Amino acid sequence: MNFSMRAQTTRCFLFLCLIISLSGHALAGDAKTAEELAAAVQPFVEKHELAGAVMLIANKEKILVHTAVGYADIGANQKMNPDSMFWIASQSKPITATALMMLVDEGLVKVEDPVEKYLPEFAGQMVVEEKDGEHALLKKPVHPITVANVLSHTSGLPFRSALEVPTLDRLPLEYRVRSYAMTPLEFQPESKYQYSNAGINTAARIIEVVTGKSFEQFLDERLFLPLGMKDTTFWPTEAQVKRIAKSYKPGPGNSGLEETTISQLYYPLSDRSVRYPMPAGGLFSTAGDMARFYQMLANQGELDGKRYLSQEAVATMTSRQTPETLPNAYGFGFATGGNRVGHGGAYSTNSYLDTEQGLIFIWLVQHAGFPGDGGKSQDAFRNRAINLLGKR
Repeated sequence: MNFSMRAQTTRCFLFLCLIISLSGHALAGDAKTAEELAAAVQPFVEKHELAGAVMLIANKEKILVHTAVGYADIGANQKMNPDSMFWIASQSKPITATALMMLVDEGLVKVEDPVEKYLPEFAGQMVVEEKDGEHALLKKPVHPITVANVLSHTSGLPFRSALEVPTLDRLPLEYRVRSYAMTPLEFQPESKYQYSNAGINTAARIIEVVTGKSFEQFLDERLFLPLGMKDTTFWPTEAQVKRIAKSYKPGPGNSGLEETTISQLYYPLSDRSVRYPMPAGGLFSTAGDMARFYQMLANQGELDGKRYLSQEAVATMTSRQTPETLPNAYGFGFATGGNRVGHGGAYSTNSYLDTEQGLIFIWLVQHAGFPGDGGKSQDAFRNRAINLLGKR
């Protein structure tokens, strides 16, 4: 190659780099659609009501748009990127339920079984009948809590036990679950709905006992590695920690934004010696990884020719499993109702499959509350996305 040809090649390469840099934060999908989605959310950033967000829309075949807006770190003037990582919090619950249902498909677990069949420490658990100050009258429950109960928040287990203070991730899963078994149920099974990290953690412990593997090993081998979810983990590496979006809360007087930490988790986040998996809400992930998980569900348990769940398991998980007598519609690890199947998480993340539109919505932010109208930013994203990509 002579000098003039090399120079021409270099100019073409630089021009291509310039085009890529001017295309904004869009990673996939139509650039114009990405720009319009960003434009719908950008005003919240400019009013200091939202630090930044990663937005992804997909259908069951492909990602339609994947873009970002605002800042991952306001103080450092670091832009949010499509591959920024987030604590997805309770979006971990559908993943845990999926792992358990894989064992149901294999005939190793039955959802109608009592939990004590797999975890004998739950045998003889009592329920609070009356409570007066520090005193409680206990009695036997109408039946032992079942696997279905812990997956659908109808077991009577508390949100967490007294051991899980001040953070939720400082003890091995086995110890935490034993503390739940020692705690009386707060109501009779199926009589109420009460959101319970303890229940979902108990389901994860069943996985460990049945398979002989740690929960995190099971997830890696059966879900994350096969699905290509390379950034989904309980312990982000040092390199991944640098990609985690900073957390924010409303500033003084509910004005502006103030940096904060994830109060439910112990720092440093990468330290495996002091932090343990929290199946109900401990995972970190990216929008791209979450899209893979939801595409598997949208394809009735199959993706790229590999089956993860039976169609029956997907239908069970994503349909109402709470009694019709209760106002709360919840499946196994999934919030259901209307045309949405998915889950939100603390610090305002959200992901779901819109069955009416046939679209997967991933909304990742890291906010412990919003000042002003910041809480409306997700609706702005959703409404613009449906206008641009939804069924006419």
